[in-house]
Amino acid sequence: MDATITFEVPGPPVPQPRARATRTGRMYTPTRNGIGVFKDAIALVATSVAKRHGWRWSDGPHEIDIVAIFDRPPSHVTKAGELRPGVPSYPGRRNGDNDNLEKGIWDAITVCGAIWCDDSQIVANSCRKRYARAGEVARTVITIRRPDT
Repeated sequence: MDATITFEVPGPPVPQPRARATRTGRMYTPTRNGIGVFKDAIALVATSVAKRHGWRWSDGPHEIDIVAIFDRPPSHVTKAGELRPGVPSYPGRRNGDNDNLEKGIWDAITVCGAIWCDDSQIVANSCRKRYARAGEVARTVITIRRPDT
């Protein structure tokens, strides 16, 4: 069994939206931003990669690194395909907070049940956001390590 697995989830990363309350007090999580599809994709890929690498569910410690790669908005690029001067190098507020990106990913991996039983087992983590480079597609790259193996 490998002590580290890395996998990619195609498509733009989606942050976990904040829980909301109805007028009657019922709590719900909005899904219009596509978080359900994103979580399903993470669970599917995580389960497949874990199985392929001989990983089984573990109650030990885990470390996770996330790289969220976003498409550049069309306003950043000229008709000739060049970056406009002065455009930001990293995604801003419209791409969600790092902790909201992490939360959705951690929840999806927890629900799939192939790697850990609860995200409280994560002992070290990092999450980076960046724009896709020329010719690169939007995706999320996830690396999980089991430090005690």
